[in-house]
Amino acid sequence: MGTPTRIILREDEIPTQWYNIQPDLPNPLQPPLHPETGEPIGPEELAPIFPMNLIEQEVSQQRWIDIPGPVLEKLATYRPTPLQRAKALEEALGTPAKIYYKNEGVSPPGSHKPNTAIAQAYYNKEFGIKRLTTETGAGQWGSALAMACSLFGLECKVFMVRISFDQKPLRKLMMQAWNADCVASPSNETEIGRRILAEKPDTPGSLGIAISEAIEDCVRSDDTRYSLGSVLNHVMLHQTVIGLEAKRQLEMVGDYPDVVIGCAGGGSNFAGLSFPFLYDKINGRQVEVVATEPTACPTLTRGPFTYDFGDTGMTTPLLPMYTLGHDFVPPPIHAGGLRYHGMAPLVSRLVRDGLVEPRALHQNDCYESAVLFARTEGFICAPETSHAIATAIHEARRAKEEGKEKTILLNWSGHGLMDLSGYEAFFRGDLVDLALPEEDLRESLKGVEDLPKPK
Repeated sequence: MGTPTRIILREDEIPTQWYNIQPDLPNPLQPPLHPETGEPIGPEELAPIFPMNLIEQEVSQQRWIDIPGPVLEKLATYRPTPLQRAKALEEALGTPAKIYYKNEGVSPPGSHKPNTAIAQAYYNKEFGIKRLTTETGAGQWGSALAMACSLFGLECKVFMVRISFDQKPLRKLMMQAWNADCVASPSNETEIGRRILAEKPDTPGSLGIAISEAIEDCVRSDDTRYSLGSVLNHVMLHQTVIGLEAKRQLEMVGDYPDVVIGCAGGGSNFAGLSFPFLYDKINGRQVEVVATEPTACPTLTRGPFTYDFGDTGMTTPLLPMYTLGHDFVPPPIHAGGLRYHGMAPLVSRLVRDGLVEPRALHQNDCYESAVLFARTEGFICAPETSHAIATAIHEARRAKEEGKEKTILLNWSGHGLMDLSGYEAFFRGDLVDLALPEEDLRESLKGVEDLPKPK
């Protein structure tokens, strides 16, 4: 029979520690800077936004960090997730390559996002916090945090990017089912939201705007904190259960990837799969690691590496990252989770140091790949996931052209059952391939010209 189609771990084989890549970086991260003074900030200055137990993880130089028992108990509702061999897709492509995908779509909200949502809800609860605010793009993060808050008895407020709020109404209903309050962003509930609506009443919104609203809401109350679903170090940390499980599953069948692939918006699902393999690469193992993004939001492939704000309102600390500028409002592509202007500092550092290769794809290419995947493997993926699938298919076709055997691993980061409007547009032939015009990029980068430059 050969390699099994589904490689399954037992529940007692869920990783009990997260992997922190920070102590293994060839070049350490540069510190976050105060948004007003431009000076390095300490943990105490982040305390109004995050609980101290998560701030400690954000700056930790400890390679392995224990996962608390209550977090493991909640993760066990859907973990370990299957590692699956895409045999039908391989056959359709006629490739000598083996394609594996880590199926993170089996969680209750249908994506990888609960891996950090559950951890963040737990740590906030332990710190005495009663309410969390957040933003969401496509709605997967908002759904995940809503579920996690429900499990730990916390209130949850979600600011959802308007274009996704309109495109994906079922995500809002999922959040409501988990007792969260979801509003379209920009909204009339915050000062930044009202200002932007006054200036551009027809704006599609952006993650940068939604983050500003969530933070403004957060700092109004002592018992409220802000929760972020990507970008920050502790979020990358929590997601490494994905790659740690995948390594163990591949060991079970005597395999190891030549190429590791993840889509990249803020960086969390990509980091979750790739960081444990990047540990091997840093220590001399040959493995290619690819981060794929949309041509409409080409943060890694066209943005500069500089300090920038994480939000449009310029309230967050300045972070060293690849960015399109905090004023950037991306086109309304269907991959809402990949429409963020910046990239996680850890992912940015790894790209900067040549350990990760970034690529950008058009959305029609991605949907074509997603449909081929659905018609061979059966699963309908999220628009974000389609970027990883398209890259895997490109690699498999290249292996066929070169006549080389190759093992390809991708993160199937979420299902697309709430995103079928994008498939409908693709089938109608209405999807337009949007590449960011150079003049628009230059305009959006004006806001970072005078900001500090990292080394």
